[in-house]
Amino acid sequence: MVMTLNAEELKKYQPNRYPFLMIDYVTEVEPGKFAHGYKNLSNNEWYFPVHFPGGPNMPGALQLEAMAQMLTVALTTQEGLAGKVTHALKHVVRFRKEVLPGEVLHIEATIDSWKRGICKGRAVGKTHGEVACEAEMMITIPEILEEFLPKK
Repeated sequence: MVMTLNAEELKKYQPNRYPFLMIDYVTEVEPGKFAHGYKNLSNNEWYFPVHFPGGPNMPGALQLEAMAQMLTVALTTQEGLAGKVTHALKHVVRFRKEVLPGEVLHIEATIDSWKRGICKGRAVGKTHGEVACEAEMMITIPEILEEFLPKK
């Protein structure tokens, strides 16, 4: 079942909040498969005045965070996972161009596998139809992963 999530609805599946919620809207999500959406980058973003004066752009770490949050939405929209906290295990990211004030960062995240509390996936962020950033990611829902770890 493909659905959309507005700014308030996505908070059910993404535990981050302002100023660290890096996505604004989910245009389509198929639970356990993919999530697509965007981040509007207004001149009022808290990081633009300091990153960098005279040449503001979205920090790479926040671009990666936006992609990881979209992957989290693809994961936590599955039955019984709403609101679960995810942690990063491994990210391989490549930045291709600056993301500037006034642009829209379109994000597409896809789950490649979900087993034993570990999600492997990938995401791409685009502005003006061009790839700005991309990542291969591995995230976990710790409370599920712990069920599969050896007991001490």
